[in-house]
Amino acid sequence: MNNAAENPDTEPAISALMLDMGKAARAAAAELAMATRDAKNLALRTAAAAVRARKAEILAANVRDMTAARAKGLTPAMLDRLELNDDRIEGMAAGLEAVAALDDPVGQVMAAWDRPNGLHIERIRTPLGVIGVIYESRPNVTADAGSLCLKAGNAVILRGGSESFHSSRAIMDCLADGLAAAGLPDAAIQLIPTTDRAAVGALLRLTEYVDVIVPRGGKSLIERVTAESRIPMFKHLEGLCHTYIDVTADPDKARKIAFNAKMRRTGVCGSTETLLVARAVAADLLPGIVDDLTAAGCEVRGDSSAQAIDPRIIAAGDADWDTEYLDQIISVAVVDGVDQAVAHIAEHGSHHTDAIISEDPVAIATFLNKVDSAIVMVNASTQFADGGEFGMGAEIGISTGKLHARGPVGVEQLTSFKYIVRGTGHCRP
Repeated sequence: MNNAAENPDTEPAISALMLDMGKAARAAAAELAMATRDAKNLALRTAAAAVRARKAEILAANVRDMTAARAKGLTPAMLDRLELNDDRIEGMAAGLEAVAALDDPVGQVMAAWDRPNGLHIERIRTPLGVIGVIYESRPNVTADAGSLCLKAGNAVILRGGSESFHSSRAIMDCLADGLAAAGLPDAAIQLIPTTDRAAVGALLRLTEYVDVIVPRGGKSLIERVTAESRIPMFKHLEGLCHTYIDVTADPDKARKIAFNAKMRRTGVCGSTETLLVARAVAADLLPGIVDDLTAAGCEVRGDSSAQAIDPRIIAAGDADWDTEYLDQIISVAVVDGVDQAVAHIAEHGSHHTDAIISEDPVAIATFLNKVDSAIVMVNASTQFADGGEFGMGAEIGISTGKLHARGPVGVEQLTSFKYIVRGTGHCRP
């Protein structure tokens, strides 16, 4: 951990702090590139044990954050993201153990071949180096990001949201226990010890020391990082997720999936924000879906066709189709079929996660091929958009870009590669 004073209050002090953290991270990355699988796994398992042992400390820190967040008037969805409880703390510990159980990606041979001249060529996975992760609200990201970066052999500088400051610090202490137990450099995982927004700007300028930035948060954060960063990014944009109910959808599946996709946790990026329903089945299916949603306290907004079917649906405005609610609100549009659903998603979606509920192979193929999103699902809730659910142990975020990493960013996505060429005295003619 960096020993700089907490909350430095001048911009020069913050710049100096970030420069020191960058240098320390670069030195740590050089050591981590040679770290053994056993050492990294020991660090992660020790951190998991520390999370369980320090549960009371983590919960007490979270109470401080929650109290301040309520005083600020944070929305219920944001409070849900921030809150920790026994189950979520156990989930963090289990996540650290799950990452430890993954295959070590560093040094994996991705491809190998021999040339006619006798040269042997291999493409090998290597760490990216130093990763900066900027995130909001969810303190569990501290454990997820720290563990994934470490497993992939990267040093990481974490910048959590001000609202989760104390919770993240308590979790960071557990990660530090793991690093110490494994004899790994303490700068392998660093948490920026200030809530000053200037630290973000300073991090984004550390081009000599940071290789990749991963921003995970709301639209304003992504816009700021995109505008200011001089470092390549894996973008985790907002989750404007859609569920389309096709004319051939099984009614029971449609009703269950639509409810779960919205209401399991409304504050996660994989929550469905817009429900699209084929016109031919809308009158039969929508009332039951609206029954479930309204009974659970969800406000349903819709277009004129949806309103005509169910008077409980209030009028949606133009902005609703482009809003990530992260709350108990959903918009509903009636569409003529799969092609119109695809067109709606293309116009209003964020390339995150979109799903089709259908029994028609042609409609399914059309949806899968035409929807340009990082995750496209068939007959499954969009709430499965999660690295843990994909068997990746955890994730830093869902990348909605197309270069290098797309979808859940796990250990493999946090690596690059190099070519190793072996000869026996070869000289090129």
